[in-house]
Order: sequence, then structure tokens, then C-alpha cells
Amino acid sequence: MDPVQQKALNALEPYILLSKSATSPRAAADLISQATSAANTYFFAELLQTPNIQSLRTAPEEYSSYLTVLEIFSYGTWTDYHSTPNLPALSDAQTLKLRQLTLLSLSTSHDTLTYPSLLQSLSLSTQRSLEDLIISSIYSGLLVAKLDPLAQRCDVSSVSPLRDPKPGSVPKVIAILDDWNTRCEGVLGDIEAQVAEVKSAARERRRVEIGRAKAIERAMIREGGESTAGDKDGGILNSAGVYLGGKRMAGKRGPAGDAENGMLQGGGMFDGMDLDAGMGGRGEARNAKRGGRFSFTKR
Repeated sequence: MDPVQQKALNALEPYILLSKSATSPRAAADLISQATSAANTYFFAELLQTPNIQSLRTAPEEYSSYLTVLEIFSYGTWTDYHSTPNLPALSDAQTLKLRQLTLLSLSTSHDTLTYPSLLQSLSLSTQRSLEDLIISSIYSGLLVAKLDPLAQRCDVSSVSPLRDPKPGSVPKVIAILDDWNTRCEGVLGDIEAQVAEVKSAARERRRVEIGRAKAIERAMIREGGESTAGDKDGGILNSAGVYLGGKRMAGKRGPAGDAENGMLQGGGMFDGMDLDAGMGGRGEARNAKRGGRFSFTKR
């Protein structure tokens, strides 16, 4: 609970207890005057509902008018007091408090209050008296506001919940709250729909990314398999990735081809030749190339 609100409830508590002994109309009227004049009393609904105070409705007019004054202090304004005839005069403390409560009511419906409108609503004659009233209300914790004498206005930031609701105003408040609740539910529904849409788009992007990654992985595996197969066949891949051949190419058949094979195999040109040692001497191979053949002469 707001501290100012709690303070106002505590200030009214003694008068609620005293109302139990105010059995006569005069005692009840005096109790109303005391409660509305006391400092820090801004709530009056509980006192208004007590049986002895309500009994003033059937009392003579000189006492029943005090009940009307208490109702005005509870949820009325300075204008209501002046527009109602045959009400008792207010003391200086009551006058200040009713004007403060009226300022509080005006602040709940307007964020910016102009000096001319406040002077008229509060029946004040000078700008100085109006500013004194606003300053006293600020120091009492009734509202938070800033005065702008140059612009002739009062900018209200916040107000304390110190006024009682008028009879019959509760259904209107409930309707306002229901409308606010409906609008909040609509906004929440829109937010949830947007969140679902964002999540769906994120899932779709994730699915596409996973598919792309798998396609790249399959392509890399396929290329790696072809490279491995080329290595087993003795082939190679050039710098462009083109497969150049399978097993080692065989040379031509015949002496020349055999010579090439011999050279490729690394065993020398005549490693495969057997000289007949039983020819009676050393054999000398003369490399006389005639028509592409080798011939040997015995020495």
C-alpha cells in the first residue's frame, strides 16, 4: 500500500472507533467536523458507512447536512459544495482540505492543468494563493507536479490514490478494466503469432542449411573416393583433377620394347642377355645396330 494512503487510513481509525459512541445526531455531526478538519485524513468511506453516521439521513436538516458534507469530502469537489444549498460553513482547515482533494480529482483526469481553470474550479482569486495550494499538496504527498508560472500551467506527473469511488462508479471501472484486459489479450496474441512465425522461419533456414551441408559432404566423399581409386590403379590426377591413366603403360613388344622395359625397370639395357660361356673364349658383344637389331661377333 502507498505510504500516504496507509497514513490516511491510520489517521481516520480513531474517528471510526469514536463513531460507535456517537449515538445522537449532534455527536455524529461534531464527529464529522472533527474528522474532516484533522490532518492527514483523506479517506472517509469507512466512516461514512458506520451506522451512527448513516443515521443522520433521517435526522433533522441541520444535522443531515453534515452527512452531505462528509459525502463531498469523500468523493466530491469544491464545485459540488458550492452548488449544494443549505450546507454548513467550512473552517479554514476544511476549506484547505477540500480544495486539495478537488485538486487531486482534477489531476487524475488532466495531466496539464492551467492556472485560469484551476482558479475558477477552486474559487481562488490570485495566482499566489493557487501556487501555495499546489505546493502544500505536493508536500503533503497528494501529488507530484511541476509549476510553470511563465506558461501559467501545472504539469502533474503522478497522484496518490486518496479519493473514494463515487457510488455507482464501480461498474464503470470494471468495464474500463475489461476493455483494457481485452486489448492486452489482443496484443499478446499478436506477439505470440509473431514469435511463432519467427520460430518457423528459423526452422526453415536451419533445414536448408543442413541440406546444403549434407550435399557438400556427399560431394566431398564422392570426389575423395574417385581419388583413392585412381591411386590404387597407379593413375594420377592432374592439377585440374582430371584422371590421367590406370596401370603403368607397357612398352612395345620386341627388342626395342624390351629394351625400353628394361630401362624402365631400372636393370640396364642388357641385363636380360645370357652370353654363352662354352664358346671357347670370352664373348664380346659388339653393338652394331643394323636395321634396328643387335648382332654379336665371336672373337
